Amino acid sequence: MKNDPITKAFEDSRVKLPVDYTKLHWKERIKIREQYIDEQEGKCMYCGELLINRPPKKIMEKKIKWSMFPNNFRKYPIHLQHCHKTNMTEGAVHAVCNAVLWQYEGR
Repeated sequence: MKNDPITKAFEDSRVKLPVDYTKLHWKERIKIREQYIDEQEGKCMYCGELLINRPPKKIMEKKIKWSMFPNNFRKYPIHLQHCHKTNMTEGAVHAVCNAVLWQYEGR
């Protein structure tokens, strides 16, 4: 129902993605992450698995050097992935997928 006021308000509150991660307040990052989750139909941008599930075995088996990440890195299971070269957001990912992107691919 496109003319329904609730649907219209939701659509009006969405932003054009991607956005510059470094210019976002932490509350905006939450909103952007939720928008990506919705647009990705609940799937991880990196591995394609549903974000409510664990990443596939091939991701989980990778050796992660957790000491290179912030202490609270694993506190939140779903992260807002962004490119560290351009600072532009890329999508919602599992925390482990974010670690793999960072450690193995420099993203």
